[in-house]
Formats: sequence, C-alpha cells, structure tokens
Amino acid sequence: MHPEDLEDAGTRWATALLSGDVYETEFRLRRADGMYRWHLARAVPIRSPDGAITHWVGTNTDVEQQKGTANALADLNAHLEQRVAEQSAERTRLWETSRDLLVVVGEDGLFRAANPAWGTLLGWEPDEVVGKSHLAFNHPDDQTRSQAALESSLAGPLAGHETRQLHKDGGFRWFSWVAASQDGVVYATGRDVTAEKQSAEALLQAQEALRQSQKMEAVGQLTGGIAHDFNNMLAVVIGSLDLLARRGVGDDPRARRYIDAANDGARRAALLTQRLLAFSRQQPLQPEPIDPNKLVGGMSDLLRHSIGADVRLEAVLACGIWRIHADPNQLENVVLNLAVNARDAMPSGGRLTIETQNAHLDERYAAEHVGLTAGQYVLIAVTDTGSGMPADVIEKAFDPFFTTKAVGKGTGLGLSQVYGFVKQSGGHVKIYSELDHGTTIKIYLPRLMGGSETGETSGAMIDLPMGERREVVLVVEDEPAVRQFSVDALHELGYHVLEADGAAAALRLLDAHPEIVLLFTDVVMPDINGAKLADEARRRRPDLKVLFTTGYTRNAVVHNGVLDPGVELIGKPFNLEALAAKVRAVLEKGVD
Repeated sequence: MHPEDLEDAGTRWATALLSGDVYETEFRLRRADGMYRWHLARAVPIRSPDGAITHWVGTNTDVEQQKGTANALADLNAHLEQRVAEQSAERTRLWETSRDLLVVVGEDGLFRAANPAWGTLLGWEPDEVVGKSHLAFNHPDDQTRSQAALESSLAGPLAGHETRQLHKDGGFRWFSWVAASQDGVVYATGRDVTAEKQSAEALLQAQEALRQSQKMEAVGQLTGGIAHDFNNMLAVVIGSLDLLARRGVGDDPRARRYIDAANDGARRAALLTQRLLAFSRQQPLQPEPIDPNKLVGGMSDLLRHSIGADVRLEAVLACGIWRIHADPNQLENVVLNLAVNARDAMPSGGRLTIETQNAHLDERYAAEHVGLTAGQYVLIAVTDTGSGMPADVIEKAFDPFFTTKAVGKGTGLGLSQVYGFVKQSGGHVKIYSELDHGTTIKIYLPRLMGGSETGETSGAMIDLPMGERREVVLVVEDEPAVRQFSVDALHELGYHVLEADGAAAALRLLDAHPEIVLLFTDVVMPDINGAKLADEARRRRPDLKVLFTTGYTRNAVVHNGVLDPGVELIGKPFNLEALAAKVRAVLEKGVD
C-alpha cells in the first residue's frame, strides 16, 4: 500500500472491526514492477449462528482507469465553472462598456433591460427605457418594420433590420439591429449607422445632381441647334416683313393688319428661340459691372406695372452690396420673368419680395451641387406668398417646355431661361417652396473681383440711322435667303452692298474693292468660319470694320457665352431698326 494511504485505510478498517459494518475504501497498491495503481477495497463480515464475527471476506478491484477519468472530469468541471464565471464577468463588462445599444425585449414587445449606451447615444437612461414598448422609441414610419423584425426574431434564427431611434432631444438616429431569441426573449444589438446613412444619401444626391446636369446639357445641345436653324428662318421672315411694310402696303389697312399680325407672330417665335438659347447657355452675353441694388430699384415701376395692384411689392436691399459682372438686360429679364411667375401663383393677390444680399457658398455646399464653385456671390431672391410647388414639380421646374399652367398660358421656357442665364453667368439657382405657403427662387451670381467699378452704361438708339452710297458693305452669308434679306435691308438703309456666299469669294471682293468699309459676316459657315475670315481680312485691311451675325453662339467669337473683347455682334433674327443702329454704331466707332 502507498505510504500516504496507510493511515486512512487503517482507520477505516479499525472502525469496521468495531462496528461490524462493510469496509470500503480506496488506496494505491504497488505492483510487482513498483508502479502504484488505485484499487477499490471492500470487505464484508462473516458471522457465526450466534452473531459473532468469525472472519472477513474482501476484494481489491483495480479502479485506476475510472479514477483517472473521474479526476479528469473534476478538473473539467472546475475549468468550466471558471469559464462560466469569466464569461459572466465578460458579459457584464461588455454590457456596461459597449458603444452599441444592447437590449432585452420580451414577447410582449416591452424592454426588459437596456445598457448604459442608451444614455450615451440617445440620451435615455436605462431605467427610462425598461418597461416601455420598443415601438415607443421608433420613428413612426419604421414601427411596422420594427414589429415585424421582433416577430421574426422570436420565430426564427438571427434577424437584422434598420430603424430610426428616437433621441431624447426629439431627433432621430439610424441604427442597424441584429437580434436573436432564446426562451421567448429577444436579445438585440443596435449599431449607430447615421453617418453611413447620411453619406449614402449625400452620394445619391450628388448622383442625382449629376444626372440632372447631364440631362440639362443634352437637352441644351438639342435646343441650341434647333434655335440656330430657326433663327435663320426667322431672320428672313422678320426682315422681309419689315421691307414689305416699308414698300408694298401703301394705305391698305387690311394689308397693314396682316403684316402687323405676321410680325407679332414672328417676334413671339424669336422670343421663344431666345429662351431656348438662354436655356442651352448659347445666347451671346454682354456683361458689365452691375450694382444689384440699382438694377432692382430701377425696375420698380416696371415690376409694379407687371404684377398688378393686387400684389404688394417689397424690396429688401442690403447695404454694402457687392457688384457683379453680368448682362444687365438679361438679368432684368430674369427678375421680371420671376416676378410674373410669382404673380401667376397669387391669383387672389399677395406679397412679392425681392431681396439682395452678399453671400458665401462654402465648399460643403458646393460639393453638393455639381458644377458650382465655392466663393463669394451676390444673392437676388424673389419670394411670393402664393400656392407653392410640390417636390415633383420643383424637380422638373427648370426643364424646357415643362409648365403647370393651362394650355396656351405658358410655354414652359420661363424658368429654363432663368436657369440657362444664371449657369452661363457662372452662377447658381435654387428653388425653395412649400405648398400653400409660397416660393423663393434664389439666384447667386459671382461677385465682381477687381476690374472696372464704373457703373452701367447704356445708350439710346436712334431710329433708322441711314448710310450713304459711298459707304460699301460686304455681306458674307452662306444661306441664300438670309443673304438676300441682308443685302436688301442694307440697300434700304442707303448703303452700297456687295455680297459673297463664303470666305473665298469675300476675300476676292475685298482685294478688288478697296472702298469696302464694313465686313458683315455670318459666324457659322462651312469651310472657313466668319472669325477666321475676319482675321484674314483685317490682316489685309487693318482699318476694316467687322460686324458678325449669328443665330448660334457656340463658335469662334463667343467663349463661355461671352463675346470676345472688341467683337461686334448682332444676333439673328434682327429687324431693320436693330440692323440700322448696329451698322451705324460700328462704322462710327474708332479704329481698333
């Protein structure tokens, strides 16, 4: 027997002898090879008929293997108990320190436990959450989805969903939830994904802005091409009507009425093409320094006459307003256009406010609007108290030919013209509207930095200033009908006129006729365009005056929608009065 087991085995044997009870103990016995193995020793007393113990019968059973298994099991149990204790402590630590929302929800939908992160992330203390319905902390639009997620978690494996959770300050934050159930209780973890949601929404907005920009660019190219061809046709119509009115009607009132009606229709068509060019950012602009307050203030009488007595006009003009560099005539058209739209949105009267102020558009705002550069701008805002616009109308408001007015009441080109002018001028336009509360359209135009600070200039036109036969004008135009009208019109104005259908013929005439004082040329022509023709003509004749004409500005004399310095241009279609004034102005201008 192993020495360490002798005392216990002897004590138990002595007790058994005294009591006569069964002897049972475990000890290690040494084998012949010196190794000890565990044995189970059992002995029972054998008694005589009178009950006295006469002897004992015992066994020693080898239990080495069982003993090893039992010891291993005991070690395992001890280890498991330690792990359970450690895991419990870890769960407690995670519960207390987690940055995510942790919650236990019963089958009834009531919170049974909530971790401290509720206070950190949403401002609610755990005891303010426990006992409340989980729906009480959901955005109203998310409650159906949240209830479905709870039921799914109770019925099946791990479930996930996203909801907006109520912050104690009244706002909402997005959380992504993962939930699992056990014994009719749902354990859920919610991670704050508000930043990711906002980034995703910002990306979608940027993509939508890019899509809108690309759509407007594509439509602009189409409308610009149409306007160019249409302007050539209108130039012939309007010019021919002018000449006919001066030569062929006499005192016939019906003929005069017909001509006036035709002129009115042609001019309205010309206005439409002008708006198409404005939308497509292809109208030639003649920008100059502008004081926005002076421009708006100078329009007060025109605006009051246009909006009627039922609409009260208010102007809120900022002190110290910056100057801008824009085409004053086109900007006046924009303000007038917006004022008329505002009037139409207030059929029962209301208030129209035109406001100016200095503004700074930062990098964040610029990043949200494709094509916008951060910097200093002047804001001109036109606000009405009318019917307002729903979101789907705002989205399409700048599209050409889109209108909410009745048939025959609008062309759908008013706001598209505003959009085109503002974009062509390097600015930005934004609509803010609420149904039954009115609309604000904000126009941002870049601040004029440096350059001339002189005020706007304007000159009055003299009706039909005439030329002289000694003044020879060379007309260069590839469209026969347009060329013929130009020749006839200049003859009517008193000039001697030569004509050419292209650059090659024009240069031959220039060489042959040194008396030519003015080159009147179309810009868009096959082979050699008008700009290159003018360059070569001036190389040969430095004193030659040049007047360009075009119905389309994507060409060599207009860059970024603005005329090159020193370039004289008359847009198609033009009437006799406009041509007379422009030709005279160019001829009387000093030599460049």
